Amino acid sequence: MTGEPLYLLLITLIAIFLLLFLVMRLKIHAFISLLMVSAFVGLGAGMGFQEVLDSIQEGMGGILGFIAIIVGLGSIIGKLLEVSGGAEALARNIVQIFGTERTSWGLTITGFIISIPVFLDVGFIILVPIVYALARKSKKSTLFYAIPLLAGLGVTHAFIPPTPGPTAVAEIMDVSLGWVIIFGFAAGVPAAILAGPIFGKYIGNKIDVAPPDFSETSKTKDPSLGDKWDFYIILVVILLPLFLIVNSTIFDVMQSNQTVAEGAFWVNFIQFVGHPFVALIIATLVAAYFLGYQKGFTGKEVLKFSDKALAPAGLIILVTGAGGVFKEILIDSGVGEALAETILAYQVAPIVLAYLLAVIIRVTQGSATVAMITSAGMVAPVVSEFDMTSPEKALIVIAIAAGSTILSHVNDSGFWLVNKYLGLTEKQTLQSWTAMETIISVTGFAMALLLYYTVV
Repeated sequence: MTGEPLYLLLITLIAIFLLLFLVMRLKIHAFISLLMVSAFVGLGAGMGFQEVLDSIQEGMGGILGFIAIIVGLGSIIGKLLEVSGGAEALARNIVQIFGTERTSWGLTITGFIISIPVFLDVGFIILVPIVYALARKSKKSTLFYAIPLLAGLGVTHAFIPPTPGPTAVAEIMDVSLGWVIIFGFAAGVPAAILAGPIFGKYIGNKIDVAPPDFSETSKTKDPSLGDKWDFYIILVVILLPLFLIVNSTIFDVMQSNQTVAEGAFWVNFIQFVGHPFVALIIATLVAAYFLGYQKGFTGKEVLKFSDKALAPAGLIILVTGAGGVFKEILIDSGVGEALAETILAYQVAPIVLAYLLAVIIRVTQGSATVAMITSAGMVAPVVSEFDMTSPEKALIVIAIAAGSTILSHVNDSGFWLVNKYLGLTEKQTLQSWTAMETIISVTGFAMALLLYYTVV
């Protein structure tokens, strides 16, 4: 196997350009492109044909054993929240709690919570009629309400498991979801505040945009109304798995510090129910009962909703699996070791490298998911060469997530979703949505850096 570090780095750079060419120019799906690029790196680095095939199988199988279960269960919870009207009920109650003067803060919190089990685009489409209603009622720019909602959705979508992006990166980086959740909140809350209510107020005053004409026919309930019981149930469904996962991580730390007895039944039980598999199974069953059967849906209908939820989840699972293949090839070919040697020689902090890689891939090809998976696949082998703690690796996950959020523009589907639903021009979308995403990225990375060098 060719072992020259400079040669291996050259192969990696060519692989990145090849990936971008396949995805952007030839329009080949990211799943196929990642597999092709992985094979290219392996063969170019001197691996044998069978070695490449073995690495592809091992890389795919290794990551899917975890990510398929997490994304699948999370998607079912999100679908039940959508079809039951739970997302709208949550939004209406939070808006009512915060009142007219602080509605933008309520919308940011709504987006923050909703995006944990629901994909960003789905959450936005479900809740945008409430934005229209609030804008008409207050006579303010639609952006005054839309940007805070989008900021909340965007932050959670990028930083907090069990949303697919950070969950996939955490698995590729081999770090506990509990730590990613903890630091996701630490980095995400300041980012949501700056990009949401604060920037939303600024851009809402600068660009006066009325709700689009097609929204006149939207049948939107009064944002001040809502069933309190639904509100509490939805909070339980969404926050229960996060609580169980983080609780398990806390007990892991206490056990390693010998604060609690190792091997005690009750400690093992807490760790068992706090495993992402079990925590999400519990949340899914609670959601199926309260948001399914208690809402009048039959078992057959709940099953149908689950089937529909798993269709888009399958795409994310496959792309993530291909990212796992890329990571495995980089390790087995020796590229990861070569990258680590280069970083040590030039004293580049791994967290900075992770952020910059994600930024470059995000800006050039548009997809946040591809940016996350590709950069994680490249950084994971490097991190494995360093003696890093779980908190340090979790903050690198946050840095990758932050980098993949920056500068959403015309090559990103999210750009056109916001453009269409808010009735904006391309320039206005750049001034509002693109700027908001960049604020989230920079703030999230700044918080990750701060925590990386001061706390962990």
